[in-house]
Parts: sequence; structure tokens; C-alpha cells
Amino acid sequence: MIALIDSCIWIDYFSGKNLSAKEFIEGEHELIISSINLAEVYRFMLAHKSEKEAALVIEFMKKVSFSIPVSDEIALKAAEIRYEKKLGLGDAIILATAVLNEAKVVTSDSDFKNNSNAVFLEK
Repeated sequence: MIALIDSCIWIDYFSGKNLSAKEFIEGEHELIISSINLAEVYRFMLAHKSEKEAALVIEFMKKVSFSIPVSDEIALKAAEIRYEKKLGLGDAIILATAVLNEAKVVTSDSDFKNNSNAVFLEK
């Protein structure tokens, strides 16, 4: 399975809070992330750790997963998803990235709880 690891799962992983997050990140899945995930995790880490630690986290994320920038195609798909599902822009971009790359969003964000394109992990 191609898994787009959502920001909340990365944060749980780096905090040691969710063993399911560890199984996905260290498992046999092909991992992708949106550049939006990088921004969200980096901001979180800057708020809770040092700038050096935040940079190391981003380096690790980029090492174990393939980062996909927000293209025009992703932006337009995100607009459709945002309109149809009433998601916030960040979540719509993440879901569009997953859909266009035939991936599942691995998340604990309740906005994705009943979404067929997501694997929902309880916190």
C-alpha cells in the first residue's frame, strides 16, 4: 500500500504516543507526504522543540518518504474535494495528494474518520 502519512501521525510518532504510527512509518509501506505535511510538522516542532531538532525531524521525514509538492493538478483537485467534502484547505490538499497518487491517508484526524481514502488510527 502507498501511505500518505498525515501530520498528526508524524507528530504522534516523534512524540512516542501512538504505536500504530510506528508500525506504519517503520513498516513495509511505500510512504509519501505532501509539502503541507512538512510545513505542519515543522511548525509543531518549532513550537515544542529547538530549531535544530525540528530540522532533524524534517530531514528524517524526507529520508523515509517521498515528498510531493502542491502542483496545479493537486490544487484543483483539492478545490473539488474542499467543495464536496467541506474540508479545510490543508486537509483537502493532503487528500488530493493521496487520491492522485493512489495512496491512503494514514491519519487520526477525525475529519477523515469515515473517508474511504483514509486509514483511521485511533489516538
